[in-house]
Amino acid sequence: MLRLPPFRYHRPRTIDEAVGLLDRWGSRALPVSGGTDLIPNMKHRLFTPDHLVSLRQIPGMRGFRRDGSALMIGGAETLASVARHPEVLRRFPSLAAAAGQVAGPQLRNMGTLGGNICLDTRCTYYNQTEFWRDALGYCLKKDGDVCHVTRVGKKCVAAHSADTPPVLMTLGATIELAGPEGRREVGLNDFFLADGIWNSRRKPGEIVTRVRIPFASRDSRAAYTKLRQRRSIDFPLLSVAVSADFQRSARVCQIMGVVTALGARPRLLTGWARIALGRTLSTDVIEALAERAHRQCHPLENAIVDADWRRAMVPVQVRLALEALRPSAARAS
Repeated sequence: MLRLPPFRYHRPRTIDEAVGLLDRWGSRALPVSGGTDLIPNMKHRLFTPDHLVSLRQIPGMRGFRRDGSALMIGGAETLASVARHPEVLRRFPSLAAAAGQVAGPQLRNMGTLGGNICLDTRCTYYNQTEFWRDALGYCLKKDGDVCHVTRVGKKCVAAHSADTPPVLMTLGATIELAGPEGRREVGLNDFFLADGIWNSRRKPGEIVTRVRIPFASRDSRAAYTKLRQRRSIDFPLLSVAVSADFQRSARVCQIMGVVTALGARPRLLTGWARIALGRTLSTDVIEALAERAHRQCHPLENAIVDADWRRAMVPVQVRLALEALRPSAARAS
């Protein structure tokens, strides 16, 4: 049986109180909301905080509300509530789909949107018991000095494996962070870093208090696809989020694609505008976009599944996502 290390549990009632506790205890404290990722990692001794600061009981981090031309979602809202909220289903179905595909229903009832955004990176050589990691010699991300994936110790390549961030990126979302230095807003497109050890711009002691998603135009569409071993619970081996704006002639005037679970941060696919702008999403255009994505994506051996197979699945998943964007006029082309 894997046991938790000893810790003290704090239940602040306000955001300022939570930030104060995290600032007071510094590196000895971690925030926890649903705990669906942190608690297993603590059992594996990947994290051994002396203090856990709970965010679940803070009213200021819950709720859905319209703010002008955007929807505000509290960082402590559960993934289950995001997946079934009427406003999310109506305006952002790709986000509802992503949130609804995280793990299983029990974990979605506990896991939160803010927690999913801040999900720790994952790797075959990292997400193991302490006994297993000790036998191997530990790794660059935790207690070691070499990356067992690349065989060198310069950079950790543990993979970003969260479902909602790539979708939020295609929707132009921003997040509010609260910390000892005050509050600030960061766009999701600028939030992540290519560093498997700490892959975001979130500073120590900061928490995600809310997510802001601007309303899209009526001619905008977005979609999400996820590849995993078991459809009921697993982390993604590859996920694809896409969005596009269309003119009334069903021609593309803006398009964006993001893939994740391949590297330490979600990857924005480049060169799509040159291929698709001014054209309908015909079969030929979709095929060209999928091939462009395939050329850009090179998975590493940081997951248990063969990297070459994962790369072969990139154009397959991109095609599925883009097919979901096609307006009726484009389907007829």
